[in-house]
Amino acid sequence: MKLRIAIWSGLGALVVVVWRIYISATLSNPLGAGGAGRALVYLTCPIAIASQHPQGFYFVLIVNAATYALAGVVVETMRRYYKPRLLSNGPSY
Repeated sequence: MKLRIAIWSGLGALVVVVWRIYISATLSNPLGAGGAGRALVYLTCPIAIASQHPQGFYFVLIVNAATYALAGVVVETMRRYYKPRLLSNGPSY
């Protein structure tokens, strides 16, 4: 289960890196005039909702990785809890 949570955390860090590259590559109005780009940022990077001021890259990276790790703990715990239990008597035909 630790490996799965580490994967969730790595995914959260990767999301921040991808957004950083995308925003750096599109200099003029990177998130578009509509709200679709900003909504996608808010959905994938929850620290953007909490703060209206610019934050440092490493701070956002750590917070987003921690947020995804917390979500991973919840999802993996629920997955483990609801996983069907196998009978120890062998296969039933």
